[in-house]
Amino acid sequence: MIEKVLPYAACFLGALLLTLALTPAVRSLCRRLGMVDMPDARRINKVPVPRGGGLAIVVGLLVSYGVFLAVTGRPAMQSISDCTFWKISALSVAMAALGIIDDKFSLSPKMKLSGQLVIAALVWAWAGVGFSGLIPSLPQWMDCVLTVFWITGAVNAFNLIDGLDGLAAGIALIATVGMAGGVFFAMNPQQTLFYFAFAGSLAGFLRYNYNPASVFLGDCGSMFIGFTLSTLPLTSQEPNSFLVSIGMPLLAMGVPIFDTALAILRRLIRKLFNRGGGVMSVDKDHVHHRIFRAVGLNQRRAAMTLYGFTAFLVAVGLGGMYLDSRSGGLWLLALSIACAVAFRDLARIELFEAGRLLDTIAHRDDAPTRRRMERLSVALYLVFDMAAVSTAFFLSLRVLRLQFDMVALRILLPIGVFCVFVSLVFFRIYVTLWARAMVSNYIRLLCACFSGAVLSAVAIYYSSHGGCMPLFRFSAVFALLSYVALLGVRFLRPATRDLVFEMSRMRLNSRKDAKRILVYGSGLRYRAFRRELVRSLATNDRVIVGLIDDDLLLHGKYIGEVKVLGGIRQAPRFIAELKIDAVVVACELSPAKKKVVQDLLSPSGVGISYFEFREVSQ
Repeated sequence: MIEKVLPYAACFLGALLLTLALTPAVRSLCRRLGMVDMPDARRINKVPVPRGGGLAIVVGLLVSYGVFLAVTGRPAMQSISDCTFWKISALSVAMAALGIIDDKFSLSPKMKLSGQLVIAALVWAWAGVGFSGLIPSLPQWMDCVLTVFWITGAVNAFNLIDGLDGLAAGIALIATVGMAGGVFFAMNPQQTLFYFAFAGSLAGFLRYNYNPASVFLGDCGSMFIGFTLSTLPLTSQEPNSFLVSIGMPLLAMGVPIFDTALAILRRLIRKLFNRGGGVMSVDKDHVHHRIFRAVGLNQRRAAMTLYGFTAFLVAVGLGGMYLDSRSGGLWLLALSIACAVAFRDLARIELFEAGRLLDTIAHRDDAPTRRRMERLSVALYLVFDMAAVSTAFFLSLRVLRLQFDMVALRILLPIGVFCVFVSLVFFRIYVTLWARAMVSNYIRLLCACFSGAVLSAVAIYYSSHGGCMPLFRFSAVFALLSYVALLGVRFLRPATRDLVFEMSRMRLNSRKDAKRILVYGSGLRYRAFRRELVRSLATNDRVIVGLIDDDLLLHGKYIGEVKVLGGIRQAPRFIAELKIDAVVVACELSPAKKKVVQDLLSPSGVGISYFEFREVSQ
């Protein structure tokens, strides 16, 4: 047992001790070279802190692991030659050198990205490492594109997440441990040794980088970390090892990747509506910035929150691999759980802001913006309708058990979709305001679907490939499925509005300065009041924590995600228990009933307001 454990301990402790010894010297060197982060409006640090300390990780890892290989005589990796390993190591040093240059001279984003792309391309062209070892049938050009995109994306993901003391190094340490477990389960002990050495160097640096940090990773360290964690999995040159080589790294690097994807989405939206400088611009709206503000400007709490989330993703991935390392279904289940948690705990922070920006722009009164939003909504309807009708067409063939070859489908599918779209245009579906649709609009949509289905069935019947088509049955099935699919597209907007409302409610629930309100009435006026809250996302600071209604059958039920707690007579107790700040009356009350409500709620000291809509004669 000791003989088996000793190599892992030697790799970890060697890198740990060397990095511990090197970091103070590197910190002093960075200070003398003027590589110091000065406090400003964009940075969180309150005192000058040297940057570029990631150089200690680079030297600590490569030197300690090189000495280990020289002493033991082991190969660098099992799946690749020593020559390939040292080529990758040389390129990792080049990536770190690019980071040092940026730490010293502040390169432009385009110049830095160009250097990253060149180094990532050399991994494929010079070192000969890419996705082709995992997917042998992959064309060369696609292999090159995927490899460059994968490496560059990971490099920038860790570069962007490095915004709090110890955050990038800590997440990288957890990810490294998870990836070490993945290759260990895959029976690759030599690569596991390298991950242990990498973990040791990260742990040694984290001693000086954890809050309050005395040195920062800088672009040198963050880019080296991203390059190493993305390149090493590609060295597993065994077909069908995709889950070990890519699946586990995706989960382990989930937080930086998720943050980068949302940052690109957010900046593209702002660029589209002239509210930002584009994808290359900088902001303080990353996941870690928002969590930092949400936890009261406490760096340690913010970092620990993201540490915990990363550890959860790693644990889910390792659990799936441990149960059955050959089962893709288990890994997909793990990824689904991870995505669900990501959406619940992170997307509500980031996507809520992007949604609020779009909502603010959508309700601006200037004509150019309104016309732009209208063109965008029509284009989205067309895209979603095409996908919906195409899906309905294939499901119709499946339900009727009709078999067609690919040549026939290339002809029949366009005919079917085109006929339905002609019918939709004829019945004025695309000039209907579906946000305010009535029953007659949905009946017209049903007629359009049946007319389009009959027209497409007849056209297909007389084509050279549809002579054996059961005309009546196909028309009925295709019409019904198209109607259901198109209804789903039309209900997408109110469903999105409800989702935004719930995200806003979850967000405000966690804010101490949000006003907690109790709504009296759960009928049509309540729905109108809730819609007004959604329309005022940019300024709203109120959160509905419960409903009260005099209808006994509603008590204990949920309307959306808000519970009907009880009747008006129980309101004082709910106000005290839930720490209510105000009560909104969203139902019609007689003058006598208003006086009863006023007398009942006044002792609680909460504000009372009335939400009304009524016709008034002039």
